[in-house]
Amino acid sequence: MKIKFSRHAKRRAKLYNIQESTILNILQNIELSQGTHEIIKNVEGFEYPLKIIIAVENDITTVVTNYPLRKGRKK
Repeated sequence: MKIKFSRHAKRRAKLYNIQESTILNILQNIELSQGTHEIIKNVEGFEYPLKIIIAVENDITTVVTNYPLRKGRKK
């Protein structure tokens, strides 16, 4: 499985200080089917859970966006 980051995802990661390795670790542990998926995970070092939107086509997973959820939306 090949994982790519969209330009938007790279900019959001930089804005919120999210390491690409953090996103890669989350995605490696999940079995994904074709289509668009929303992943919400609690990650150590972040006050709020991270929300990751991905699109899976063939053998390529594209991270569309990623950011911490706002206050009041904790899961």
